[in-house]
This record gives sequence, C-alpha cells and structure tokens, in this order.
Amino acid sequence: MRFPKTYNLETIAQIIGCEFIGDPNFEVFGSNEIHVVQPGEIVFVDHPKYYDKALNSNASVILINKEVPCPEGKALLISDDPFRDFNKISTYFRPFQKSDNLISHSAIVGEGTILQPNVILGNNVTIGKNCLIHANVVIYDNTIIGDNVIIHSGTVLGADAFYFKKRETYFDPLISCGRVIIEDNVTIGASCTIDRGVTGDTTIGEGSKLDNQIQIGHDTVVGKMCLIASQVGIAGCVVIKNHVTIWGQVGITSGVTIGEKVSILAQSGVSKNLEQNKVYFGTPAEESREKLKQIAYLKRLTK
Repeated sequence: MRFPKTYNLETIAQIIGCEFIGDPNFEVFGSNEIHVVQPGEIVFVDHPKYYDKALNSNASVILINKEVPCPEGKALLISDDPFRDFNKISTYFRPFQKSDNLISHSAIVGEGTILQPNVILGNNVTIGKNCLIHANVVIYDNTIIGDNVIIHSGTVLGADAFYFKKRETYFDPLISCGRVIIEDNVTIGASCTIDRGVTGDTTIGEGSKLDNQIQIGHDTVVGKMCLIASQVGIAGCVVIKNHVTIWGQVGITSGVTIGEKVSILAQSGVSKNLEQNKVYFGTPAEESREKLKQIAYLKRLTK
C-alpha cells in the first residue's frame, strides 16, 4: 500500500506511538508484506526467526519488537507489538469507508459496460469498457477491472484476507487494505471468491478464465491465459505463471510458484513449487507419469 504522499519516519512513529532509530526525516512511501515489499516501504516482523529476512529485505523501514543494529541506509520502528502497530498504519491510511448506495458515487464504470440488478460496487471501484457484470455480484472497495470482463452471479471480489495472529483468547486479524485487479478479457464464473491483498494486489491476468466456485486467496497472482476449473482452492501469496491449466478440486498451499504451461490434474494437492511445461497429479503433486506408476505398483503389491 502506497501512502497518498511521502511521510517522514518521525511522523509514522507518532501515528503508531512507538520509538524509532534513524533519521527523523527518513522518507517513507508506504507499507507492505515481506514478499512484495519495495524500497521506501515498511515491513513488520515479530519473531526472531524472521529478523534477518526482514532486515535484509527490500524494505527501508522495519517495524520490529527488539532493538537491533540498524542496517545501513534503513530505519527501524521499535514496537512491543509490531502486528498491532502494522494494523494501525493500515487503518490510518486506508480506513473503512461506509457506502450508502448499491453503486458508490466514487465508482467509475466504462462505456458499454452492463450492470445487472443488485450488483454492488464499493468505493473507488473502476470497471473498464464493454464488461458484463451479472446479478448479485459484489465488488469491494478499490477493485480495478479491465475491459471486456464477464463476471457471473454470486461472485465476490475483494473480501478480507484469511490472515490471523493467534492471541491468548482470540484470533487477531491482519487488516486488509490491498486490492483486487482483474485484467482485460477475463471471465469469472458464478459464486467465486477472490480476496484482496493484505497490502498489495491480488491479480487475475489478461485472458484467464475461471469456472464456478473457485476461491483465490490474498496477494495471489494468476498469470495470463490461465484456465481454472470448478472448486479449486488457492491460498494466499501464490504465483501462477502464464498458460497454466488447473483442473477441478485442486488445492494449492500458500507461497508456492506454479511454472508456465503447467497442467495440474483434478483433486491434486500442491505443496511446493512446480516446474514449467509439466503435468502434475496427486497429493502431494508430482509429475503425473511418475505418480501413476506409483499407483500401479501399489496395486501389484496386493497380488
């Protein structure tokens, strides 16, 4: 998430009520998660296991729960609870905005686009030209949709990320302030759910086609010209390259990368990166020929 203007380190520290190490005038442009953080942005870390990763990331400002040596050219925000204070940043710069209309006054709809009855467009939604949005589609704040997009009934774009920190007596949500971006010529089936990014974007690439009842988690990037069949579940922070085919009821765990022109056969479970130009099957997913050989060998063992 980029801030509406450049802030200095001292001002950010005042907003969240914490100490800082570095030049008070150190420039801060935004906040982000570690896998997509850019120079000038804040990242948070609250476990010693990940200190080095955060301190050596692209982040220029590290929100951390221990005073450590500050890397050259960076700054630190010292907090007793970085998770809480990262949420403070999100709510300060992108607070919840109530909408009093089915179509927000700030929504922009392109020429030739058709909105069927009971479509809901949140604040700052942008939809391109010649789209067809069927009845009862809900599009949350800040979603961006390109040209020639079709979205079928019951689909929801932009719900919160499924991302929680376990406290002693409750689960504390990491507040979502990212977006969903749907590029040109995408088709999304009925009753799909695509969550917005925590601080970045969940993106569906140009020309991709989604069947019905698909779940796509926060900050996932689906490439161009992908086919995804019904009941596929994709966790957060997944990268799916171009021309990938995913058949029905495939499950993909968070943080993995699917190479270009991969095909994943039905009911497979993906728990690690998959190399490009291959067909995969099974749980855990392996190259389909190898997996089918294993199944054949197991059948022979009974004889």
